[in-house]
Amino acid sequence: MNRMSRTLMFLAIAACVVAAGCGSDATAPSTTPVIFSTALSPANEVPAVGGTESTGHGAVQIQFDVTRSATGTLTAATATMTFQLTGYPAGTVVQGAHIHPAPAGVNGPVIISTGLTATNTVSVPSGTGEFTFKNIPVDPALVQQIIDNPAAFYFNVHSPTNPGGFSRGQLSRVS
Repeated sequence: MNRMSRTLMFLAIAACVVAAGCGSDATAPSTTPVIFSTALSPANEVPAVGGTESTGHGAVQIQFDVTRSATGTLTAATATMTFQLTGYPAGTVVQGAHIHPAPAGVNGPVIISTGLTATNTVSVPSGTGEFTFKNIPVDPALVQQIIDNPAAFYFNVHSPTNPGGFSRGQLSRVS
């Protein structure tokens, strides 16, 4: 191989390396899940729940599927919320399951809902159940607030007996 061929081959390899490092992937948006969870307890409600719905507990897992720009800014988000309940009275009706902004001991308004309402309920026939709600659109700025300070938000479930909520927990980031 002569000197000219070696130089051209070296330039071709260098151009490939540079092209691979500067490809369109370097500026493409990325999609990654951000996951939160919490244990749910009637004692965490404000005021704490008494009566028959005070006997149970549960857990929730919330996954935000977020899209970020090349600069890392959240540009889109959807949520999947899965919650489990156990130890509640057979036939307990869930008429709401939401995320609220407020620290422990304080109530706040609903900001992200599963879509359950007084006319769209699920029930826990045996006192134990698991429910999943997918593709819930969420404002990316709101998801960023939750990422920045998850303990300032809580998830709870509501029933006709306890319309303000019967089991609650502050969010904690898992991944």
